[in-house]
Amino acid sequence: MNREARTPADQFDALAETFAGAPDVTLPTDDPTAKRGFGSAALKVKDKIFAMLVGDRLVVKLPRARVDALVAAADGERFDPRHNGRVMKEWLVVAPGHEDEWLTLAQDAMRYIVSQK
Repeated sequence: MNREARTPADQFDALAETFAGAPDVTLPTDDPTAKRGFGSAALKVKDKIFAMLVGDRLVVKLPRARVDALVAAADGERFDPRHNGRVMKEWLVVAPGHEDEWLTLAQDAMRYIVSQK
């Protein structure tokens, strides 16, 4: 399948496979207790979500200052899971057209989660 024809779900599956075997990382297929809804298609490290597919967009957890900078650069927007204007300040919804950055952002998100106590 050529790159342009890949769906966001296909791309997320490929992204998830790059984390297969990483220490303390759980893939969506590894978690039989995962439910539908928030975090159902999520990558976790130490049982904390660091990246997930919501609809057709990648959502990652990053430091607030990094999210602020990416939003200012129009590389994404803050995540509003309830669609009520109450955004999560450490979560970024990656803008369309930035799919080439998914791996780097997911790696940064994983490192951010691991660095938190």
